[in-house]
Amino acid sequence: MRKLILIKHAAPQVTPGVPPSRWRLSERGRELCAPLAEKVAEHAPTVIISSEEIKASETAQRVGEALDVPFETAPGLHEHDRDGVPHLRSAEFISLMELAFRKPDDLVLGRETASQAEQRFAVAVETALAKHPQGNVAIVSHGTVIALFVAKRSGQKPFELWRKLGLPSVVVMSLPDWSITQMVAHVESP
Repeated sequence: MRKLILIKHAAPQVTPGVPPSRWRLSERGRELCAPLAEKVAEHAPTVIISSEEIKASETAQRVGEALDVPFETAPGLHEHDRDGVPHLRSAEFISLMELAFRKPDDLVLGRETASQAEQRFAVAVETALAKHPQGNVAIVSHGTVIALFVAKRSGQKPFELWRKLGLPSVVVMSLPDWSITQMVAHVESP
């Protein structure tokens, strides 16, 4: 059975005034890449492909180095496009995200709808799998697009899944049936 290993990046250093797409990993995020690599190792990825966003590519690079697995970036794997949205209080952001998940075809937050983000991400995942037709493929990306993608294929509720996925986390899906074989909602230090 071939696997798709979806990895939500490790914790970034939140920098108000800087778009989230340009945030780097925090010290804690860097520390959690080692236990994340241990979780991912069980699934023997042959390649790690990352979003081009810094926090995701830093996560992928650290995991790839720990596992001695090649790492590359690819377009289309980035987070739901929220550039230009000011830094929001947590409760306000969560409320808007719940609305975006509930009304996926409405432009609620940012520059793309939830449906548009899921479709873009799905094309990027399919492209990555086609480029690497053998072995297990790990993709390091972001919570919203991972939740949308997994929910659409598994019947889960995307907002609830989004709320579960910590920084970092892992969802493993079997191919070609897209069933979830493992979910690690929170990777912690040993």
